[in-house]
Parts: sequence; C-alpha cells; structure tokens
Amino acid sequence: MAVAKPAPGDFNTRSAHNWHGESQTMPMMQKYLRGLGPRGFHKVAYTEWGAGAGKPTLVCVHGMTRNARDFDALAAAMEDRYRVASMDVVGRGMSDWLADYTGYGYAQYLADAAALLARLDVEAVDWVGTSMGGLMGMMLAARPNSPIRRLVLNDIGPFIPKSFLGRIRGYVGTDPHFADVDELEAHIRQIHASFGPLSDEEWRHLATHNARKLEDGGIGLAYDPGIAKAAFSPEEPSDVEMWDIWDQVKCPVLVLRGAESDLLLPETVERMKTSGPGCEAVDIPGCGHAPSLMPAGQIAIVRDWLAR
Repeated sequence: MAVAKPAPGDFNTRSAHNWHGESQTMPMMQKYLRGLGPRGFHKVAYTEWGAGAGKPTLVCVHGMTRNARDFDALAAAMEDRYRVASMDVVGRGMSDWLADYTGYGYAQYLADAAALLARLDVEAVDWVGTSMGGLMGMMLAARPNSPIRRLVLNDIGPFIPKSFLGRIRGYVGTDPHFADVDELEAHIRQIHASFGPLSDEEWRHLATHNARKLEDGGIGLAYDPGIAKAAFSPEEPSDVEMWDIWDQVKCPVLVLRGAESDLLLPETVERMKTSGPGCEAVDIPGCGHAPSLMPAGQIAIVRDWLAR
C-alpha cells in the first residue's frame, strides 16, 4: 500500500501551483494513474503537454531524486510537435511514497511506466530519460515488442562506475530540512552544480518543484528518503554493467553526455557507438551529471534529432 507523505501531500497536489507562485492556468495538465505493487495500489503522477489529435507522443522521465517538472522547458518547446507526458516515478514529486521502501526498484518503476504507456493509448513513443529515467528507457527498449521508437539517454549508459555511486550515496536520502525555499535553493545549487550554468529563474524552478511542506512549517525535498535504502547496500558499491541489456536495444539512440560527467565516461560512450544499436553522441560543455535540458541549446539538440 502507499503511504501518506509527512505533510507534503497537500503541498504537492492541491496547493502546488499557489506555493510556486504560478498561474492556475498553466499550459499543462496534471494527471494521475494507479500503479500496482506487491503491497497494493499507489498513485503515479504525470504531467501532460500538447494534447491533441495526430501528434506523436514523447515520454520524459527524470533522474533518481528529481521529478517530472524538470522537463517543463523541454515540454514547452516540444508541444507544437508532440504530446508530451512526464512522470513522477513513485516516491518522487506528486506520486505516492511506498509503505515498504524495498518496493523501490526498477521492477516497480518499469511496471508503472508500462501503466503510463497503456494510459496514453498509443502504439509507439519516443523517450527522453535523464540518468535513472534513461536506464528505464533502455530497459524498456530492450524488451521484445517495445513501443519505444527512439531513445534519448541523458548522461547515462550501460556502465555506472562505483566512484559515482559512492559520491551520490553521500547525499541521497539524507532528508535535510530547510527553513524556506531560499535555503533549499542554495542546497540545490550546491548539490546539482554539475547541471551546468542555469539562470536564477531556472534554479528557482528546480527548487520550488523539489520542495515539500513539512508539518513544522519547514521545507523538505520532494522525494522519499527510503529510495536510498533500496538503492544502496551497506557494502562499498561496485561498478554496474548492463551491456547485455544495451545489446538488446533495437531503436535509434541519441546519447547526451555532460562533458565533465563522472557517471557517463568517454570510454563508455565509445563502446556504445560500436555495440548494441550503436548511437549518436553529443558532449554538452560546461556540464557534469547531468545536463539539465533547460537551456535552449540543449533543447535544440533533442528537438532536432527527434525531428529527423
């Protein structure tokens, strides 16, 4: 069964737009579906842009501690061509938290993604995934009869070095509390400095949509700290290799790599070019893990590739 978040549920659903200081008539729709796990049903939130007959569908999925609203800029730039759906993976954003943290994992994430694809009721989709969201896309694209037509992997590939896992284990799931959104934004700017140079408005967007209101009036991050318990064992991390999955992907792939990334290594990209489906690859200067896909230049790379 799903568990109510500590005071954040109201913040992330009914009053989110007021808190963010945005118009109640945004060019997007907030929707929900029911995912099913071993402990029962849970709510999965997703935002939809550009709904209309005749458009292809683009699905966008975020990184480990992020949420659907990371893709607002990309979705706004794509909605003339696409119906865009961006999901909050369970335990993040406006989706439910699981009562049992051991339920967090790719089996559940892929099942929820399949439910979203069924809800969208289309034969094929293009997929843009950042980090974890890219792994989800790769895993789905590797399955027989996959509906994924084209795949954009944002700073992720079939090899994850243990050094990266050790770094993020130092902050994922620590559940810091902040006095206000200004304080949270300072934290976001520090933790995610590798997203690259962003405007003050873009940093504020990331901060406000990664905030949950706490019972004591403070602010927490909009994800369940339990995801870290599920993702990291007490032992020192080891390299993760998924080349067998990569070799099963059949669709065209674009790989974006932060030029300073400590996750997607240059040698990983070179091997991806000559194995599995192959790929096209673009380095994004001034970024590590992972390019935010908010600046116009980054959006143009994705838009132009998908338009071919």
